[in-house]
Amino acid sequence: MCIIIKTILKIGVTNLSFHRIAASLVANTLLEMGFNVEREYAPHQENFERLKSGQVDMLASAWLPSSHGIYKIDVEKEVPLLELGLHYKPYALWGVPKYISEEITEVSDLLEPEVLSKMKKDIQGINSGAGITRFSIEMMEAYGLNAAGYKFHTGTEDDCFSAFENAVAHKQWMVVPLWKPQFLHYKYNIRELKEPKGLLGIIDKAVLLLREDKKDLFTDAQLKKLDGLHFTNDIIAELDYQVSREGKDIDEVTKNWLQNQS
Repeated sequence: MCIIIKTILKIGVTNLSFHRIAASLVANTLLEMGFNVEREYAPHQENFERLKSGQVDMLASAWLPSSHGIYKIDVEKEVPLLELGLHYKPYALWGVPKYISEEITEVSDLLEPEVLSKMKKDIQGINSGAGITRFSIEMMEAYGLNAAGYKFHTGTEDDCFSAFENAVAHKQWMVVPLWKPQFLHYKYNIRELKEPKGLLGIIDKAVLLLREDKKDLFTDAQLKKLDGLHFTNDIIAELDYQVSREGKDIDEVTKNWLQNQS
């Protein structure tokens, strides 16, 4: 009896819901190729450290060049990386619920006296290693928001999303530091605020990073298939919503989506 031993691939997953969606899409693709797949979840910077040390073979997903470029550069001091696929085109944003006055169109409008009298002063972000957190902290100072009484808080993604959903439920005026793709966009109409200072970075490419010393684990055809994994912000947001708010199984959701594309 011949026993086939499958190669184990370890994927480092940045532990946020939309990154988990992209990683699940990749994992299902690798399972179809015949690999065993293990996913390891960690915050942004730690995820890249694990890739650097070889604790994981690949990382899903890296936002390049703005959000995660500094982490990628650090990894490549130790090992070259391959960029595979175009998972989506993410970007950071500050937004407000649609019901807030349409006269509020850009970040500087948050300083207007009428806005200051109505807007919640607490701006709830996510963890400290996220690009949106770094960008938002810069914005707080650059736009004089700290001096005006606003306070930016780091926390979990649930802290951020719950703060938004609770505010919307009570029609409160609030600003949310967010990004696309994210499941809130699937349900809520969030108006993006213009940020003319350019502190929110640019539109990134979300890609799968593979350590080049692991390239030989794949055939050329397999690498081509991984490089052909192309999604969109809207697709990720919808799948994210199905898992995060409808409670569906993540691997079933992504497997069904992949099967519908073939």
